[in-house]
Amino acid sequence: MIGIVDYGMGNLHSVQNALKRLEIDHFISERKEELATADALLLPGVGAFKDAMHALNKDGMAQFIVDEVGAGKPLFGICLGMQLLFEESEENGLTDGLGLLPGRVVRFPGITADGTTYKVPHMGWNRMIIQQPDSPLLQNLKTDFVYFVHSFLVQTEDRTVLLATADYFEEVPAVVGRGHIFGAQFHPEKSSDAGMEILKNFGDYVERRQKDEAI
Repeated sequence: MIGIVDYGMGNLHSVQNALKRLEIDHFISERKEELATADALLLPGVGAFKDAMHALNKDGMAQFIVDEVGAGKPLFGICLGMQLLFEESEENGLTDGLGLLPGRVVRFPGITADGTTYKVPHMGWNRMIIQQPDSPLLQNLKTDFVYFVHSFLVQTEDRTVLLATADYFEEVPAVVGRGHIFGAQFHPEKSSDAGMEILKNFGDYVERRQKDEAI
C-alpha cells in the first residue's frame, strides 16, 4: 500500500489515476497517523521549493517523512517532490530541503558557457540516459522518453545518486536514488509508457520488500 502525501502542493489526482490504472493499492492523506500505516510513501509536488518546505514543516510532515525513511520505508518523490529530497534549494532564497540525498537545487542559467541562450523552463519530451540500469525503477523499460516541466535542476557532486540523466544544454538529473529513496524530475504520470513502467516498477519494488520482510 502506497501513501500519497497530501501537503497542499501536489498534483495528487493525476498520480492517483495512474496508480489506479496500474492497479497499485494506494491512498491519499494529509495525516501522519494514516501515512504511517503505508508500506511506502509517494511525495508529489508542483510549485516553489520554499513554499513546499514551509507546508511540510508546518505540521511536522517533513520530520515525519525523514523518520519514516530512516526506519526503512521506501519513498518516491516526483518533480518538485524529487527536488525536496535534496539538501537545499536556491529558489527564492536558500531553503533547506529534506536532506535525504546530497545536492543543491539551482535554476537553469539559460545560457551556455559559449554564450548560447536557451529556453527556460525545460519543457516537453526528452530522452533519459540510463546511468544505473540495475536500479529497480529502471527495469524493462520499453521506451526512454519522458515529459519534463521544470525551471530548476539538481546539482550534486555524488554521481552515485544519478540513476538516469537527460541532456538539456547541460546534464539534468532525471531519476535519482539511493537505497530505498527514489525521485523523478519528470512527471511519470504524464510520460506515457515509460512513466507508467517506472510507477509500476516502484509498486513492484514495494511489494517485493513486503514479501521479503514477511519471510
